Amino acid sequence: MFLASTRVYFPPLSLTHIHYPLIYTHHSTCNFHCKLTSLLISQQTLTTPVMYLDNKMVDLDCKGKMVSPDSKPTTRSPKLSVPVPPPPVQATELSPASDTACTAYDHYLHLPEIRNSWDKKQFPEWQNEVVLKPALHALEFTFRFVSTVLSDPRPYVNRREWSRRLESLATSQIELISLFCEQDDVISAPIVDIGESTGVLTREGSSAEVWKLNDEEDATVLVSQISEESLLPRLATWKRAEEVAQKIQYSIECQMRRCPYTLGLGEPNLSGKPSLHYDVVCKPSELHYLTKSPPEKADVSNYENRTLYTTHQIIECWIHVANRILNRIESEIDSDRFESASNNGYILEQIWKLLTEIEDLHLLMDPDDFLRLKNQLDIKTESESESFCFRSKALIEITKRSKNLRHKVPYILGVEVDPNGGPRIQEAAMKLYRRKNAAVKIHLLQSLQAVEAAVKKFYYAYKQLLVVVMGSVEAKGSLAFVTVDSSDSLGRMFLEPTYFPSLDGAKTFLGDYWSR
Repeated sequence: MFLASTRVYFPPLSLTHIHYPLIYTHHSTCNFHCKLTSLLISQQTLTTPVMYLDNKMVDLDCKGKMVSPDSKPTTRSPKLSVPVPPPPVQATELSPASDTACTAYDHYLHLPEIRNSWDKKQFPEWQNEVVLKPALHALEFTFRFVSTVLSDPRPYVNRREWSRRLESLATSQIELISLFCEQDDVISAPIVDIGESTGVLTREGSSAEVWKLNDEEDATVLVSQISEESLLPRLATWKRAEEVAQKIQYSIECQMRRCPYTLGLGEPNLSGKPSLHYDVVCKPSELHYLTKSPPEKADVSNYENRTLYTTHQIIECWIHVANRILNRIESEIDSDRFESASNNGYILEQIWKLLTEIEDLHLLMDPDDFLRLKNQLDIKTESESESFCFRSKALIEITKRSKNLRHKVPYILGVEVDPNGGPRIQEAAMKLYRRKNAAVKIHLLQSLQAVEAAVKKFYYAYKQLLVVVMGSVEAKGSLAFVTVDSSDSLGRMFLEPTYFPSLDGAKTFLGDYWSR
């Protein structure tokens, strides 16, 4: 990389002996550099390489022509003295914590039991079961979280902020759940449709509500089925939790407007839509029986234990959903269903943002109680490169898979990787962005880069969270927080180069094209 104020002179060279350095590297298969369409050698001075886009010349060294007014001409010399910038952060292979730490983490959260329920497929024809079941489990854990917070006997707890955060968290999850349900097939989904009963209910339907829209004889009668096992309808009858529960129910009513059915958790259901058979899909009673408290060895006398425990159960549910969404994205790209893959790409981005929102709940935990809990549970890292979040093997997996979506870019653009490091991918991306002849591919590529941004935001926010909750020394913040070194695996996650160098380069040169 040449300095902007330096004019470089070379001894006379023949055209066949000139080699240009590569700018970026896309692994070992796709070198990021531009195709030189004009190369001139005059008066022992190497001219700037250019390329053409839509018959217009794009200068590849546009930055190098901005000369500082204070710069002075340099004398000709065969040697060039250039300050060497610090080496960029290299992408390294991400690995989980030790097996002992990962096993203890899984056992603490009852993850083997929860995953066992996720793997049981009750409705083979219903494709959304694999994503809706863990998502509904996360929502049910959130309802239990509301009960835990509002039952907290400690006088110094910030209940107002806790209530606000949990309302927001529930709304974010309901919004994601509605995205799964919008395109769902009512025929295959397990629904309870009692809307045509004209208000006559059987004894088994005692949990249903009847809504009559007016007093006329031919008035429309709406029947809304309500879950008998979920905690949300019960919270709505508890004076302390009534306001929070009703806000969540109204959120369900609003977010499920575009869906062919509703959740059946006590929302008004003014559209008279059928309700999902929530108790059959989610099985709240069984779920809470298995996971209502930590294992005996981890069930210490500390109220923040319930907070920590429930928070990470919600996180693991959504990590599992993200894994399933990644399966869909990969399958849809391979089968050329780019529009559907784009939609799921943005859903994956929202899940990463949701994980950040859930992690931020740690900020409301009492510092003294939490640090005492950390000592009681013997939570500590075994090496300098290990971070607490790396105890979740599932988180490591979705991180790797989110990064590996970059390997789908050549197929999306319809080009093959040049074994000689040519700019095929970059040129194809520039043509796609410029000509807009396949908008759905642009949407998909944008969604993949949105996922990258969300992943890096998650790890950056997590590093800041560790500093606030545990202190900079515990978060490896004394030195590594300022200057990322080889031992700071967490910091390297958000400082590594872009996952999509070809798309990055295409936008860079497209911007230079329009600036002229």
